Formats: sequence, C-alpha cells, structure tokens
Amino acid sequence: MPEKVRVATASLCGCFGCHMSLLDIDERILQLVELVSFDRTPLTDIKTIGECDLGLIEGGVANAENVEVLREFRHHCKLLVAVGACAVNGGVPTMRNQFSLKACLDESYVSGVGIHNPGIPKDPEIPLLLNRVHPIHEVVKVDYFIPGCPPSADTLWTFLTELLAGQPIAFPYTQIHYD
Repeated sequence: MPEKVRVATASLCGCFGCHMSLLDIDERILQLVELVSFDRTPLTDIKTIGECDLGLIEGGVANAENVEVLREFRHHCKLLVAVGACAVNGGVPTMRNQFSLKACLDESYVSGVGIHNPGIPKDPEIPLLLNRVHPIHEVVKVDYFIPGCPPSADTLWTFLTELLAGQPIAFPYTQIHYD
C-alpha cells in the first residue's frame, strides 16, 4: 500500500472559517482520511509540525508568531497552500492597515470606549504585532491559492482530491464565482 500524503494545517490571523469549511466536507472526511495522514492540525491537536507533503494555511500574517509558524510550515512542507481570502490577500484583518499600529493599540488599550485600567500590555506571552497585516505570499513562497471567504467545502474537496490524484486542478465555475 502506498504511503499516505502527510497534511498539516494552521490558522494565522482570521476567523478560522476555512478550517470549518474543511470539516464541512462531512462524510467525505472519511474518504480523505483514507488518502492522507494529518500532522499538525486542530483535527489532531498536534502542536508541532513534522515533514509534510502539503501545508494548508489560512489567515493573514499579523504578528511575530504568525511569521514564525508560516516560516516553519514553508520549511517542513513540500507544497504550501494559501486557503481563503485572509491568506490570499489579507482579507478582513488588513482593515487595520489603514491605521498606524500605535493608533490601533491606543484605541484598543488606552482611550477606547469602556477601557478600565488603560495601558498597552507588555506580556511576553502576547505575540508582538507587526506594523501591518500581510497575505502569506508576502512572507513565504506559496504554491497554490484557494480564494473564498471561506472557500466552500466543495472547493476544498475538489482541490484536495484532484491534487492528490495528480490531476490538473480545475474548479467548476460555481466553486470560484462569488456574488
């Protein structure tokens, strides 16, 4: 029996909707498990990444921890896939890019409505924010892009099954058309 394709996933800054779309493939997840083994992913609760064939990344890059996770995935994954609008173009998290980091922190922790005990936290457990949010291809090389917010379960299924079968990836119009 051929060795299964090793897959890892991660969510950077965003809403985690792309992982939910993967779970929305419903009973097809059982077919997927026949084809792949999961490494680091919320499905396995594994926190570190080993050598993988395929890395699926959702979310934009907003802090130093996101950069570290993304570089680690690029180093350990033969193919890296940007999944969803946040990974592809920064998505909703990039809305903060129209303001300076100082202005965002001030509004959130110092002068915003309902602030008690104002002060920007300096806890080493809180990842250092970048000056702006980036799509993942601005930080590492990306091999495939799957648009959508989030991409549908069918779009993810088409991508994974065609990639794993070694076929050209061809999405039906309905899977990549957004109204």
